[in-house]
Amino acid sequence: MADATWTVEVDGSACIGSGVCASIAPRHFVVENGRSRPLAGRVQPAEELRDVVVLCPGAAVLVHDEDGEPVE
Repeated sequence: MADATWTVEVDGSACIGSGVCASIAPRHFVVENGRSRPLAGRVQPAEELRDVVVLCPGAAVLVHDEDGEPVE
């Protein structure tokens, strides 16, 4: 579906500021003050976001599809 969007969040209490998300998906994340944050809350689906969910060492990145289901 061309107009599908995903919701992207970072759990600030779980984020350890490793920067893995920003290095894998720099269009979607930035690290500021030792914590990551998404550049946008709603985004077009992207494979690198799946990678970030799996590779985040703090399991802090949360991505959900338009139905609210976790993207893994």
